[in-house]
Amino acid sequence: MTLEIIRSALAWCAVINLVLLLVWFLLFVLARDWIYRLHGRWFKLTPEQFDAVHYAGMALFKIGIWLFNLIPYFSLRIVG
Repeated sequence: MTLEIIRSALAWCAVINLVLLLVWFLLFVLARDWIYRLHGRWFKLTPEQFDAVHYAGMALFKIGIWLFNLIPYFSLRIVG
């Protein structure tokens, strides 16, 4: 496996993950009440807890994208 293939894979993984994060954010903003009702069937969460869980989840997902996709991609770009 060459460095170019690894760089390309990391770039595509980053793009896919960022699109997923954007979809999550848009669904949360545009369909928050529907998602809250759906999750309310399974979990007993207050609206504040629901917001906090999603905000923390999005933050953790974004940190993961940076840590596992973008930083290795930029490191390989610099080295190669």
